[in-house]
Amino acid sequence: MKRREFITLLGGTATWPIAARAQQPAMPVVGFLSSLSASDAARIRASFYQGLSEAGYVNGRNVALEYRWAEGQYEQLPAMAAELVRRQVAVIAAISGTPAGLAAKSATTSIPIVFAIGGDPVAAGLVTNLNLPGGNVTGVSFFTAPLVAKRLELLRALVPTAVAIGFLVNLNNPGEVQETREAEAAARSLGLPLHVLNATTEAHIDDAFAVVVQQRVGALFVAADPLFFNYRDKVVALAAHHRTPAIYAYREQVEAGGLISYGTSRSEAYRQAGFYVGRILNGAKPGTLPVVLPTKFELVLNLKTARALDLAVQPLLLALADEVIE
Repeated sequence: MKRREFITLLGGTATWPIAARAQQPAMPVVGFLSSLSASDAARIRASFYQGLSEAGYVNGRNVALEYRWAEGQYEQLPAMAAELVRRQVAVIAAISGTPAGLAAKSATTSIPIVFAIGGDPVAAGLVTNLNLPGGNVTGVSFFTAPLVAKRLELLRALVPTAVAIGFLVNLNNPGEVQETREAEAAARSLGLPLHVLNATTEAHIDDAFAVVVQQRVGALFVAADPLFFNYRDKVVALAAHHRTPAIYAYREQVEAGGLISYGTSRSEAYRQAGFYVGRILNGAKPGTLPVVLPTKFELVLNLKTARALDLAVQPLLLALADEVIE
């Protein structure tokens, strides 16, 4: 072989991998739209990434994530959703909060959407049917409203002397309207006055606790809204300062020092949402994927907080708890 022919052959061989790489399809981008704060990113990502990996996707290897965090300011969600649509993401993961799901749905009818919310997705208008959602939307629901009566019963068992209950809620969240109705009905069945304390911003949380003091509210029911999850340290601190026993929807709030929680696992819901995103990237149609509902509920009790509030915890309640924080 002549030297010139060899050099030409070698040059063609050297450039072939570059040309091959250029022809590979671009890495899909998933838009991550959340009502929550970026401070919770590590916790959320771990579960979401686990679900993605179960479907064969690893962030940075064969899928990319682009994040938008509303930090509890729901009015920013529509603009954030529109940005992701302009970015032409492959899927939008609307994580934690009905407002995020609704913002995504309003922004696109073609890009698949996977939500993870606490409310009823049918009542909210996200899907028309749980088993066969149709359209471009599906996801996971914590279904918090049906658990309201049980939470109120648990709160009453912990604080039997309470003559009135406060209900901390964010009525800017459509999902919380149903939870409020459930709370009012449950309170009536127990013969307890219920003070609805609407808080739509961090400052309103302070205002709500001022009412708790003024009205001598004996115990507090904290709704399953992303705002109160975002500011769980603040809510827990105010409850401790005013010596107000409170029940929450999620274990993370009790881990932050809250008294008691009863609800579903947020981390499991995020894992399932990640898995659904992966399935859609693999070709599944969102309209054919049934909405995932919770199958496991956990009761978490912070005994240290109970002692600080001078509450006598019944042995039966301790026995029922899935976890007791000492």
